[in-house]
Amino acid sequence: MMKKLIIGVLTLGVLYILIASALMYTTAHKKPISNPDYIMVLGAKVKGKVPSLALKYRLQVAAKYAKKHPNIPIILTGGQGKDELITEAEAGRRFLVNEGIEESRLILEDQSTSTFENFQFAKKQADIKGKKGVIVSNNFHLYRSSIIAKRLGYDMHPLAAKTPDVVKVKVVVREYAAIIKTFLFDRAK
Repeated sequence: MMKKLIIGVLTLGVLYILIASALMYTTAHKKPISNPDYIMVLGAKVKGKVPSLALKYRLQVAAKYAKKHPNIPIILTGGQGKDELITEAEAGRRFLVNEGIEESRLILEDQSTSTFENFQFAKKQADIKGKKGVIVSNNFHLYRSSIIAKRLGYDMHPLAAKTPDVVKVKVVVREYAAIIKTFLFDRAK
């Protein structure tokens, strides 16, 4: 009896990983819309005052896309962790300004500490009601981010940045647990 239970649990675990992986892959490979009303870059770790590689990849993709859509605002999200000297949003602002993006286009949401809060707090900073946005994050993160965005009333379309090889295994494994957390808890209040 115990052997069947263990096999059943392992089978369910493997099925979950396969399905979640397929959903992460397909979301990350969707083509972004060509006529957004805004771009939103989700925050990621800052090392001192420098964007982590994950955030840098997000910002590079956002800068390239923003240059093709020069008249739309860009929402930068992310607060300041205990070991960060500036907020993730501020690190994003500095990076994009350095890439030639006009500072007047940038809206900073600098209080959030999670993906859910990125979306929740950004609604207070920018008028997104009835507007289409492009969400920029690393490829592993876009499926869960899209779920949260939809639950909070966003009309969001994914734009993937690559995931740094040095953290890929760690963040993808963590993302499997985060997806379950999102299904159970991340809801508008």
